[in-house]
Amino acid sequence: MLLTVDTGGTKTLLAGFDRDGKPSDEYRFETPKDPDEYISTLSSAIQTHFPSRGFDGMVIALPGMIRDNIAVWCDNLGWSNVDIATFIKPVVSCPVWIENDANLAGLAETRSLSHIPPLSLYVTVSTGIGTGVITNGQIDPELSMSEGGRIMLEYKGHLQEWEEFASGRSIVKTYGKFARDIHDKKTWNEIADKISRGFLTLIPTLQPTVIIIGGSVGTYFDQYAPRLKELLKLHLPSHVKVPEIRQAAHPEEAVLYGCYYYGKDQLA
Repeated sequence: MLLTVDTGGTKTLLAGFDRDGKPSDEYRFETPKDPDEYISTLSSAIQTHFPSRGFDGMVIALPGMIRDNIAVWCDNLGWSNVDIATFIKPVVSCPVWIENDANLAGLAETRSLSHIPPLSLYVTVSTGIGTGVITNGQIDPELSMSEGGRIMLEYKGHLQEWEEFASGRSIVKTYGKFARDIHDKKTWNEIADKISRGFLTLIPTLQPTVIIIGGSVGTYFDQYAPRLKELLKLHLPSHVKVPEIRQAAHPEEAVLYGCYYYGKDQLA
């Protein structure tokens, strides 16, 4: 069994996967902002909900930059240089791998496609905005620390990070509602415009064949996708092809599936 952990800015989800890739025993808890408390809570959850399991490996997804299995920077959690694997490994008695959540989600979503593209861009729009670049069905090692949600853009006269005005957290701050509570077309068109700003920079730079949108806001893809595609066609240079834009097959669970694929690859 592979134990997978999706650590989000607000909640953490655990699930076990059997060798056929079937998930089971899902459990979630609120993500503590203190890394020591997170490690303690995660350890307790494993011991309580996954007792006496013979794990082949464990993959932990984190929303930030990962280098050499260390969480070097997770801004939405306020973490820097946190070594989770060393403390969790004795609890599970198996290899523990740490990877960026958007990279893992992109891995899962790309492998679910009927044809693996040369380059796919996964974008999760949730608490923040994360990006994962997948080349030929693998996390691109040279771009694995990319932080697309942190690109600087001018919006309404101010230079700011993309996720500051286009993330799920920004939606709540701006409109006083979660995405699930927004039903008017005007607001969704505004959100589409905000999301398009980052793509207008990333598409010419990366030239992806397909862009996959996931995360909590990705769940409402149909609400903003038509306007988003219109804006990209309108504003991208004529020689830059608008890639296929599609919703994640598992907007809320893509990270867990990515953990499974990543762990399976590591064990191969």
